[in-house]
Amino acid sequence: MNKAFVKEQDNDDDDELPEAAALPKGTRNYLTPGGYAALRSELIKLMNEERPAMVQIVSWAASNGDRSENGDYLYGKKRLREIDRRMRFLTKRLELAEIVDPAAQQNRDQVFFGATVLYSDQTGLERRVTIVGVDEAEPLNGKISWISPVARALNKARVGDTITLRTPGGVEELDILEVSYAEA
Repeated sequence: MNKAFVKEQDNDDDDELPEAAALPKGTRNYLTPGGYAALRSELIKLMNEERPAMVQIVSWAASNGDRSENGDYLYGKKRLREIDRRMRFLTKRLELAEIVDPAAQQNRDQVFFGATVLYSDQTGLERRVTIVGVDEAEPLNGKISWISPVARALNKARVGDTITLRTPGGVEELDILEVSYAEA
């Protein structure tokens, strides 16, 4: 059978989301306005810049002849599949997105989605985290997902509360020192 009529198979299933970004069944894809804008910006850049540039490279490489040993062509086709996969992922996530503006939070003395929380552990080490959506989490930069164990433990806490966090290393007590919400 001619290869032109055979669908290329990847190890990745296009309908599955990356494991790290999976949402629990039945939950919504909460995003801050900034997180939504960042995902949308990435999608637009992929559609309007990266994909058209890669299509040009692939068509140029295809015009060079034998495609079976043409590195530019093979790499370009692989990169196009990666771009298309990412665009499908972003499109699905943006369709499911529910934007929650932290600045509109009425109960500002309690921890909810979008809150920035300063807390200390039993050793006195202070940490500042902001509770954000799954797709905008950057734990090394203090942005934790609302479904993370720390965010779940902090949920609904107030300044002065001591909460219990269960970790693989044991139970930790965290003291809430400050709760704030960013203004839009």
